[in-house]
Amino acid sequence: MAYLELSADSKARHLRFIQRVVAAGVVWGLKCDDGWVTSSSTADDTEHRGLMPFWSDRAYAKQCAKDDWAEYVPTEIPLDLFLEKWMPGMNADGLLVGTNWNAHLCGHEIEPLTLRDEIVAEKAGSV
Repeated sequence: MAYLELSADSKARHLRFIQRVVAAGVVWGLKCDDGWVTSSSTADDTEHRGLMPFWSDRAYAKQCAKDDWAEYVPTEIPLDLFLEKWMPGMNADGLLVGTNWNAHLCGHEIEPLTLRDEIVAEKAGSV
């Protein structure tokens, strides 16, 4: 599959992430006894930067809990906590956010505060 197709699909999953987390009021991550799953960015301009992936649905998170991440289980985070604590904290730590990665661990990467702003804008529009 061409990079452009993967990029377009990742962007579509990102937009679904925003819509679904606003509708559900929760975000899903993968967690084990040692903590939350992390990865590294593969984008050219942010390569090797730390990254935490999150999903809009338990099933999306579960499909990524395999191989190196097999010990992790889908765990929900209340959306308000995600916006108020997680996003500023991840920003302070220099981490990126991955949204709705697919089973091949491909997906959109975004700065935490940019994601927070996108979710807040969606919430404002859905009221």
